[in-house]
Amino acid sequence: MKKLESTFFNMIISLTLVTLIAGVSLAYMNELTKGPKAEARKQKQIKAIQTVLPEITNDPFAEKQAIAVEGEKDSLFVFPGLKNDKLAGIAISTFSKKGYNGLIKLMVGFTGKGNIHNIVVLEQKETPGLGTKMTSGSFLKQFIDKNPENFDLKVKKDGGMVDAITGATISSRAFGDAVQTAYNTFVNEKKNFEK
Repeated sequence: MKKLESTFFNMIISLTLVTLIAGVSLAYMNELTKGPKAEARKQKQIKAIQTVLPEITNDPFAEKQAIAVEGEKDSLFVFPGLKNDKLAGIAISTFSKKGYNGLIKLMVGFTGKGNIHNIVVLEQKETPGLGTKMTSGSFLKQFIDKNPENFDLKVKKDGGMVDAITGATISSRAFGDAVQTAYNTFVNEKKNFEK
């Protein structure tokens, strides 16, 4: 059998074939896993909603509404929680792009009166050991049962009431910003769910 001559043209053909096969394989795997990934994201959201809302009797995920954010291509999602057809609370999937490493996504649950019932960090890429402490109970508990109407969500360094994470003031500011956005949305949308 004759050995192929190693030429520039042969190398380009070989590289093109390998790239084409790899690209097709990746596209196929992406398509194959698209459904399971979407289901995993949905289950993560459902679990977060259950964690941040008080006791409810409806399926908030089935009743979610998208709310456009001015100047952003992303939307917030509002999940009404009802108990015996009365508003028990609202969960809001919110975000801030002001984190130290960019995007922070939260699920914030409010009682019908506007108090923060609970918060779950859905996504963050903050500095390990610093900004990632936003997921810790010690940081989160300062928000629980507080009403942003009279609890300033800015860090104390900026005149607010939030104890910033040591060494992660930017992450703490982004967290407060996301919660404030959620509260503003709660105030604007609450009337649409009260019966």
